[in-house]
This record gives sequence, structure tokens and C-alpha cells, in this order.
Amino acid sequence: MAGQSDQGFGFGTLDRLHRPGEFAAVMASRTRVAAGCFELRYRLRQPGDVALPADRARLGLIIPKRLAKRAVLRNLLKRLAREAFRNANPGLPPMDMVLRLAKPALAVGGQLDRPQRLSWRKTLDELLAGVPR
Repeated sequence: MAGQSDQGFGFGTLDRLHRPGEFAAVMASRTRVAAGCFELRYRLRQPGDVALPADRARLGLIIPKRLAKRAVLRNLLKRLAREAFRNANPGLPPMDMVLRLAKPALAVGGQLDRPQRLSWRKTLDELLAGVPR
């Protein structure tokens, strides 16, 4: 069925935040974890908040152009974040999360390489593991 995750490892429409109000509710929350250049804010969903299955975690991404100038880098960071979320999602409680790039991802003139990608992925995994279950 379109829009649903396949056995909990997809990233369909039910797995993402869509409306600005959903993002604002999470960003207003004071619960957050930060590591490296990322910040993860989260908010446990209350019964009746949204007409969604109550057992799903949802993710929103904020990767600003002023912190990651090149589209290639922004898209890479989003792909890495979605992949980390897909792997962590089956163990997450029903909550809404917003992952935000809080600091520049690369130094000025920095080159993208495999160790940097692995470092970002490890940081994202650690952030998602730091969310209370």
C-alpha cells in the first residue's frame, strides 16, 4: 500500500512531519539531544494529537542552505538521516522528532569523503539511540 512503511523499514508519508504546525509543536518542545553538527528535538505524541496510528514515530528534517551551501551536501545529509531513522524506527515510541543541522557540516572549502559520511551516520545513530524509549 502506498505511503506505508514496508515492515517498519520504509520512510513513507506516515513516517514524516508535513505541516508547519507539526514542526512548530516539536520545536517548541524543550526536550532535545545534540551531537556533532546535529540537534534532535522530540515530543511524545499525546492521544488525540494527530489522526495517525498511535505506535509510529515521525521525523521532520531541517537542513538550512546557509549551513550546507551545496545541494549535494544537503541531499546527502537528508538521505543519511532517513536511513538512520528507518533503522531505528521499530524501537522508537510514538513521538514526533525534528532533526536540524545546527552548525555548518563542513569547514569552508572542506571536501566530502567517506570517513566524513561514516562519522555523520554514526552521530545520527547515536542521536536516535539517545531518545528515551
